[in-house]
Amino acid sequence: MSQLFFFGFENLYKIKAIPTLVLSLGLLGIIGILLTLGRRLDSAMKLERFGIPIALLVGAIGFLIGPYGPFTLLPERVLRTWMQLPTPLLTLVFATLMLGRPIPKVSGLWKPVASQALLGLLLGFGQYVVGGIIVLFFLLPHLGVDPLMGCIIEVGFEGGHGAAAIMGDSFSKLGFPEGLDLGFAMATVGLLSSTLLGSGLVVLGRFFGWLVPADEGDIIDINESDFSFKPDEQLKLLLYNFALAGLAVLIGVFLLYCLRILSIYMGDISQKVMLTFPVFPLALIGSLFIRFVLEKIEKTKFVSSLFQREMGILATDLLIITAMAGLNLPLLISYWIPISILAIAGLTWNLFGMLIFSRLFFREEWFERAIAEFGNSTGVAASGLLLLRLADPLNSTNTLPVFSIKQLFLQPLLSGGLITVIAPLFISSFGLKGWTEICGLISISLFALAIFLQSTYKKASA
Repeated sequence: MSQLFFFGFENLYKIKAIPTLVLSLGLLGIIGILLTLGRRLDSAMKLERFGIPIALLVGAIGFLIGPYGPFTLLPERVLRTWMQLPTPLLTLVFATLMLGRPIPKVSGLWKPVASQALLGLLLGFGQYVVGGIIVLFFLLPHLGVDPLMGCIIEVGFEGGHGAAAIMGDSFSKLGFPEGLDLGFAMATVGLLSSTLLGSGLVVLGRFFGWLVPADEGDIIDINESDFSFKPDEQLKLLLYNFALAGLAVLIGVFLLYCLRILSIYMGDISQKVMLTFPVFPLALIGSLFIRFVLEKIEKTKFVSSLFQREMGILATDLLIITAMAGLNLPLLISYWIPISILAIAGLTWNLFGMLIFSRLFFREEWFERAIAEFGNSTGVAASGLLLLRLADPLNSTNTLPVFSIKQLFLQPLLSGGLITVIAPLFISSFGLKGWTEICGLISISLFALAIFLQSTYKKASA
């Protein structure tokens, strides 16, 4: 019962050594400041333009000087503390996601949102199908891996480092302690692939004329007023934005608290799901609620899209760094064959969805919408937004509002949401074969529904 009152941050509360906590957070704070300043350097901007986040390079350095790297300079106690931080950091990312943008008008967008959601669901459930088939017919009989490895593609690609950290506890309780490090490894592969492959796809898109031509009259979503404040006003605005993001997290915590209380009366399975369910999808709902209230009372001047975006980017960077610094190299070496096979299969599926399914599902702006979904399904929502910014830097298309609305519906399900939490529990209780078959039926149904929706959309516009 007492477990119901924790919200995913309980491991931080268990840390007794205050000096270790201060040292760990102090080092992370210094890294964060250097990252924020370093991203403005010309060389860093060129690297990110080619799809290589600076956080990956810093994370690689952290790995080299960590306990499993060749230069063990970073104390292991610091790493143990850092490994508890992906969940709070990912929660902050989602708390900022809707705060800095006007709420999109739903009228006229429901059909694009529906088709976008169907593609996102198909890619997510398809990752379970692909992973399940490979584990059942190759990895399990030949390498003797745990059946729960059928979840690793979705956890790493869709959920990323934050979801991998959250699901690590669940995997351990189900007898698969390696799931944490394998999830981190898959998330790293997914992040690298989404940025490198995704930026390459954007270049190809420009070459083949797949992108919608940018209208020079369009303006990017950051107001010039964000840059015009005096230092004291900037500091005040920054504090306001930190407070609003914190309030979004508190709303998410309150919603999770209510769900966990309700789960007491809904049986053992619902309690298990709610005890593992993370707070970050609900923090996204909290950010939307706060934005809605601010727009209604006409107080959006307290929100800076620049500060919200920068907080989200910094939290994502620190999440990647902390996860990469603690990668268990000996374990990854022993599992390199199954991880490589699953990663290649997952990437193949996502590329197929990006280049084939999207053309069948989307009536217009197919490339921009597909590249955002590819980034989201390979390297989480932040990667999807990064690739969308590369493909549509002036917001010339409706992709950003469509993608944002879609996230509100899908984030609580996949990418560390309800389905991600249920999958290992189902596999442990009923077997991987049954879960793969269910996901296969769902995937076929989603594909048929998307084709039907597209055909009715064409008839209506004919």
